Amino acid sequence: MSIFTHASEILEARVNHFLNKAEDPAETLDLSYEKMIESLQDSKRHLADVVTERISLENQMAQAQKAADKAEADAKMALGAQREDLAKAALGEKEVALQKIASLQAAHDNVAAQAQKLTDYEQKLQERIEQFRTQKEVMKSQMEAAQSEIKVGESMTGIGDGLADAGDALRRAQDRTAQMQAKAQAMDGLMAAGVLSDPLDQRSQTDKDLDQLRASSGVDADLARLKAEMAGQEPKNAAKDDDKAAT
Repeated sequence: MSIFTHASEILEARVNHFLNKAEDPAETLDLSYEKMIESLQDSKRHLADVVTERISLENQMAQAQKAADKAEADAKMALGAQREDLAKAALGEKEVALQKIASLQAAHDNVAAQAQKLTDYEQKLQERIEQFRTQKEVMKSQMEAAQSEIKVGESMTGIGDGLADAGDALRRAQDRTAQMQAKAQAMDGLMAAGVLSDPLDQRSQTDKDLDQLRASSGVDADLARLKAEMAGQEPKNAAKDDDKAAT
């Protein structure tokens, strides 16, 4: 394969790819249907012209037949008047009329056959157009249903623009939330370690540690007091229970 042939095949493939994307099958079907209708209209016009020609020939044949009948009547009248010469002349006119009728008849037969062919063709074309119209509407409905199914599938799988954007936004929000939570945890740890401090709290780190120790010691002392009080109440309650049992 030459480089020119290969390049030509690549170009043709790209052109076909572009046409497949640019072409709307529904519009193509409608355009084909319109062309078939135009073809039907053309066939009807041709049929009308042929039928007009056939009728014109029939009218000429009728006139020629009238001329032949008149010539024969004239010949009879001339013979009745003992004018054989006039009778021959009239019969000569009759012969010309009959020859004209024969020529017109031959032309009429050809035109009539052509008209019949056009009529048959028009009927077949009209039936084919009706079949195509039905097939076209069915195909368009199937394509619309398939396109709708594809769009739904794309949306559900994230291939389309709908859920894909929503999924990206959700992931960005989740990442942002995780970052904020990590930052909050880091700040809590730094504040607990004394690296960061409240700007409104003017105490030194030593004062903060001492205050925390005092608070913890106070809690421990309060807890010890409550334990001692509860321990002192338990013997008294036990003595009362013994007196009630003795009585």
